[in-house]
Amino acid sequence: MDIKLKNKELFNEKMKLIGSLILRIILYYIVAVLFYIVVLDNLLGNFLGNTLYRFNYNLYEWCVYNKESIFLFYMIIILVIALYRFFSKKVDNIEKLYKSFDNILNEETQNIELPNEMTRFSEKLNKIKYEYILSTKRAKEAEQKKNDLIMYMAHDLKTPLTSVIGYLSLLNEEQEISKKLQNKYIKIALDKALRVEELTNQFFEITRYNLNDIPLNKTNIDLVMLLDQLVEEFYPMLEERNLKLNITKPNILMYNADGDKLARAFGNLLKNAINYSYENTTITINMIENEENIEITFKNKGATIPEYKLERIFDKFYRADESRQTNNGGAGLGLAITKEIIELHNGKIYAKSNDEFIEFQIELKK
Repeated sequence: MDIKLKNKELFNEKMKLIGSLILRIILYYIVAVLFYIVVLDNLLGNFLGNTLYRFNYNLYEWCVYNKESIFLFYMIIILVIALYRFFSKKVDNIEKLYKSFDNILNEETQNIELPNEMTRFSEKLNKIKYEYILSTKRAKEAEQKKNDLIMYMAHDLKTPLTSVIGYLSLLNEEQEISKKLQNKYIKIALDKALRVEELTNQFFEITRYNLNDIPLNKTNIDLVMLLDQLVEEFYPMLEERNLKLNITKPNILMYNADGDKLARAFGNLLKNAINYSYENTTITINMIENEENIEITFKNKGATIPEYKLERIFDKFYRADESRQTNNGGAGLGLAITKEIIELHNGKIYAKSNDEFIEFQIELKK
């Protein structure tokens, strides 16, 4: 369909070009005919004829007998002038068009401007220029993201790997180490190794989301049951920090989604609320069904997040609280992964914080 439309546009442009040329030739032909009628036919027989007759009879006689030849010669000159002016203008436009191609690759130049009769060309060239600049920008951002991924991965893996190497080296070097201390070192090394595995899995997961390589296995699920099962898994963490949980929800809420992915997203938000809550406070979860969407909010009491940090809170590797250690605060990928999951479900997620409250709101379209 697009090819047919483009061919039709190209045909129309050709017809306009041919029509413009024919119109110019007709106009010049009319001028030539008027010249013949007014000058050669009338004036030669009146004032111009009498003057030329008195000045040079032979020239007058030649003009009278060769009026048609003079007219034909004049017509040829008119035609040559018409074609020259027409094609010289087109050649000039082509030169301007050729020069404008260099501006497409120049991101600093303004919009490409061509003569009025080439407005459609300038519009298309500006569109190409805009798409080129946009694709170049995206390529640079993708390259920067890749570099950031490598840098953050190296940084976050270095600490636990160093610990693993350190404790294993102690076990290797200390031949007469006690069984109790040996078990302690082995446990620490194992915990750090598991942390390395967790971070590696997170890096691979966010990379797959960036490549849009995550298929959704959608089924009709009960969001209320999903949330209840998720909360049970987090009760040990809640009790450890003496946190209470207040949930407002309907009895049942069916939604077509990938249950595993949404459980991961909800789990990240609940884990974030637990990690950043003051002790002995309450985490609130509200699940409400509206006519057009489903709203789910996670709210906890904790240190207010400044606005400039909220703007970046869903960025990869960003931690709102830089003072937290990597093994406590994560790699800064949990909220980024959550955002990717929600958007894969055509939903939206927002964050706000004021008066020592932090709230994440999810909107899922029905």
